[in-house]
Amino acid sequence: VRFRAPDAGTTVVHDVIKGIISFDNSELDDLVIQRSDGMPTYNFAVVVDDLTMGITHVIRGDDHVNNTPRQILIYEALGETPPVFAHVPMILGQDRTRLSKRHGATSVLAYRDAGYLPEAMVNYLVRLGWSCGDQEIFSKEELIEKFSLDNIGKSASIFDPEKLLWLNSHYIKEYDLGKLAKLIVPFLKERNYQIPDQDYLKRAIVTLQPRAKTLSEMADMMDFYLLEEIEYEPKAAKKFLKPSMIPVFEDLIRKLDKLDEFTEQELEQIFRGTSEELGVKLGKIAQPVRVALTGRTASPGLFEVIDILGKKRTIRRLEAALEYMKRCAEN
Repeated sequence: VRFRAPDAGTTVVHDVIKGIISFDNSELDDLVIQRSDGMPTYNFAVVVDDLTMGITHVIRGDDHVNNTPRQILIYEALGETPPVFAHVPMILGQDRTRLSKRHGATSVLAYRDAGYLPEAMVNYLVRLGWSCGDQEIFSKEELIEKFSLDNIGKSASIFDPEKLLWLNSHYIKEYDLGKLAKLIVPFLKERNYQIPDQDYLKRAIVTLQPRAKTLSEMADMMDFYLLEEIEYEPKAAKKFLKPSMIPVFEDLIRKLDKLDEFTEQELEQIFRGTSEELGVKLGKIAQPVRVALTGRTASPGLFEVIDILGKKRTIRRLEAALEYMKRCAEN
């Protein structure tokens, strides 16, 4: 069954975003609205469905622009008023082709599983093709208040993964600590980490918020807080866990063991004392201790890490590093 298109005249689409678009009816074919097997086709079915659902606004990608005059003619043939149409520009990859799997993840769920926050995704996707001055960061309430179809651009938008990553890192820095502690749990379970109590988890998260760009990255960074035994990065161990540091570690272990409670002030006094007594610059002590406690050369502040790890775990790791250096000295 075909829909008879008019032979003359024009069909006009009043598009909220693209403005007035005119189609010459003589160029529209007689549209098939029902196949030979009785199945209705898309352009007919979508009109009937939208009418049944009471749809007032059809907001969709601009790859549907050419379907619109045919749908308007069907609305008119049924004696109905067409809805408001707004055709949003497509999202393109950085090579300016249609976004597809070869550009990376295209599913919102895939970004969730990669550790992107919902607020960051909403902010980025709304801002992609829509503007409100130079403002980049919007709360949900601000978007509800300020969003308008009138401010959507007519040109295709380029999906920039780096900008999304930047935006996500911003939201992680500002995110509610309690919510973040809940959201990180699936990523920790995925890595088979033992989930600590909420207080410990929150204290660890606070030190990583300025550094992590995704929840997945934060979970990777958290290993030294959660594992009983850590592995040293080979290059870090070779450079910093040298036999020459054995006296330094022995002195630190002895002094730390006498402390009842770790405070930043007391820790600084101990490290400075060891530095002065053994004639080793403080900077030359800090990195080996960092490697001993975290397994790597980059981490949150050293005294922050020691405070969170606690006395027993800190001393145990220093002792493990001491044994490692003694073995190196023997070989």
